[in-house]
Amino acid sequence: MAQYTIIPPVNEWGAMPPRQFRTQAIILSRRDFGEADRLLTLFTPARGKIRAIAKGARKPSAKVSGHVELFARSDCLIHRGRNLDILTQAELIEPYLGLREDLARGAYANYAAELLDRFTADEEEAGGELFTLLHQTLERVAEAADPRLAARFFELQLLDLVGFRPELSECVISRAALKPESQYFSQEEGGVVSREAAPQVSTRLVEIDMVTLKLLRHLQRSAEAWERVSSLRVTAGQHQRAERIMLGYIAHLLERKLESVDFIRRLRQFSPGA
Repeated sequence: MAQYTIIPPVNEWGAMPPRQFRTQAIILSRRDFGEADRLLTLFTPARGKIRAIAKGARKPSAKVSGHVELFARSDCLIHRGRNLDILTQAELIEPYLGLREDLARGAYANYAAELLDRFTADEEEAGGELFTLLHQTLERVAEAADPRLAARFFELQLLDLVGFRPELSECVISRAALKPESQYFSQEEGGVVSREAAPQVSTRLVEIDMVTLKLLRHLQRSAEAWERVSSLRVTAGQHQRAERIMLGYIAHLLERKLESVDFIRRLRQFSPGA
């Protein structure tokens, strides 16, 4: 796995005027803006999520165009604007080539980027841990034997970092230890509900079998040990059941469905292994 060093904003070194700073950034999304520009959503280590205009980026002769591809990691020089920041320079650091060579891997990268985008506000706070997680996830999705597993791992680590860690180790109602049997998951309560406590819950419950629960627990507990996770062999059925739990919980938290999820589901109609 590639290594990288978080570069602090250049203005902290005192080498540039305050209205400019240099930072590593991962391009979460981009869209056309005006006649030749692009509006970029960037995620950075020290400033979190920012939006910047790449002037003339759609012109074939633009110097930055090849350096601000979707889901790429680049070294960027940003000028602070009154309404929108302006990206004045960019140099590609890591393109995560596997994401561009495989449609399914690119789809999971899009999912990870959209999920991070939805759970973060613009320049809310320094994004060091989230930046590291996204960088590592893009590497894993690009290279891992099972990119779907990398997406599940990302979900649980992201939810932990943004304060929505689901309770998977004990009953979220009674706080009692869970018996080795099928249980329920409550999106509203944010965790597993035991069969004994289920009658106390008035909101919708989704059944979760023990194999799925053990898988999600393992992913949640292995924050610093992707190597322990990457060797797992997860069947399509197990993936489907775990995905049902996680996507339901995430949609409840965000109060909306993600566009990238619909694309992945359409992709599976033509490529069942995606």
